Amino acid sequence: MGLRQILFGRPEVKGPAPDRLFAISTAYVALEGEHQIYPTGAAAIVFQALATSEFESTLREMEEVVKATGGESGTSVSTQDDSYGYRWMILRNPPGSPSCEDLAVGINAVAGSIETAGHGERLLCAVFAFEHRPGGTEQAQGGERIYFIYNYKRGFWYPFVPAPGGQQERSTERELQIKAQMERELPIEPELERWFPLWGIPI
Repeated sequence: MGLRQILFGRPEVKGPAPDRLFAISTAYVALEGEHQIYPTGAAAIVFQALATSEFESTLREMEEVVKATGGESGTSVSTQDDSYGYRWMILRNPPGSPSCEDLAVGINAVAGSIETAGHGERLLCAVFAFEHRPGGTEQAQGGERIYFIYNYKRGFWYPFVPAPGGQQERSTERELQIKAQMERELPIEPELERWFPLWGIPI
């Protein structure tokens, strides 16, 4: 059972906490400097969309907000629906210029817009993509993919590391290693059973 199935329909435990979301904008320094885990320059916010003109109007406004907040940095925005019917709003920095801070600002703007429109309960999570590049090869590509997932229902982060091969298996040992490395930098979800996998991440 995945994160989507677990979370929707349950009572909200914690609302979105911008200060906790923005922890990623400083934690990446330790990820890079101490663990050779580099941001890819992509993040996404996942939510349950409504098939109403009012909600679609909110989405268009959100895209404009993200484009405005990311205008100077060149952050782009796109949307897509997954096979479960959830909407992904994807933010990407220009190639070669990853910025966790810019992405966090954009993600927070989207979450704030959804909340203001009265649909905060439809927020699922935010996802930031990283890669492990041993030897400090900051510009290299193709390393181990690591996702940091912010659960809006709980107000906590957790690492998600898909195992190689695309068979919907995860590297639990690696996730626990990252927890030990980063629990001083990020508010990590303390209940491991809530580290829900999120398959088919499009970033």
